[in-house]
Amino acid sequence: MKHQLTRDDLYSLEQYVEVRPGFRARVMAHKQDRRVPIGPNITLYFEDAITMQYQIQEMLRIERIFEAEGIQEELDAYNPLIPDGSNWKATLMMEYPDENERRERLKHLLGIEKHVWIQFGEQPRVTPVADEDLDREDEEKTSSVHFLRFEFTPEMVEEVKQGVLVSMGIDHPNYTCTVEQIPENVRKSLVDDLD
Repeated sequence: MKHQLTRDDLYSLEQYVEVRPGFRARVMAHKQDRRVPIGPNITLYFEDAITMQYQIQEMLRIERIFEAEGIQEELDAYNPLIPDGSNWKATLMMEYPDENERRERLKHLLGIEKHVWIQFGEQPRVTPVADEDLDREDEEKTSSVHFLRFEFTPEMVEEVKQGVLVSMGIDHPNYTCTVEQIPENVRKSLVDDLD
C-alpha cells in the first residue's frame, strides 16, 4: 500500500484538464465507499491517497500552481491525512444547511471531536487524535470541520481484517448517535487502509 503522494503521482495542469472529468467521477464513486453518516448532521469522510490526490489536484488547478515549491507545499499539507497502515484518518463534517442553526449548534458541540469513537467487535472503543494541524475551536464554538486520526493496535487490525463487526458513534452530551454496523462496502474500503 502506498502511503505518501509525491510529484510523480500528480498530473500536470495540462494533463489534469483532460483527465479531470473521468478522474473526478472515479473519485466520487470511491468516496461513496468511505462515508459514514453518524446521525442526521455529522458525517465522517475517511481519507486515503486517492481522495487526497483529488484534493491536491483541485487545489493546484484552482490556484494555478505549477512551480515545484508550490506543488510540494500542497503535498506537505495533504499527505498527513493519508492513513499509514495502523490508522484511519477522517474528516468530520457537521452539516447544518441553515447557517443560523449551524452557528447555534456549534456553540453546543464544543469538544465533539473528542467524543467520536470506533469499535471493532468486543475490542475497546478507539477515540481519535483530533486536529493535529491547528486548534479548531474557541470558548464560544467549535469548527464545522475536524480532522481525526484513529490509531489501532495490531490485534484490532487483525480482527477487522478477519471481518469483525465495525461500529462507530458519537457520545457528546449534546449529540449522541451510534452506527451499530457500518455498511460492508465501507468496511471493505477501510480495511484496505490497514497493512
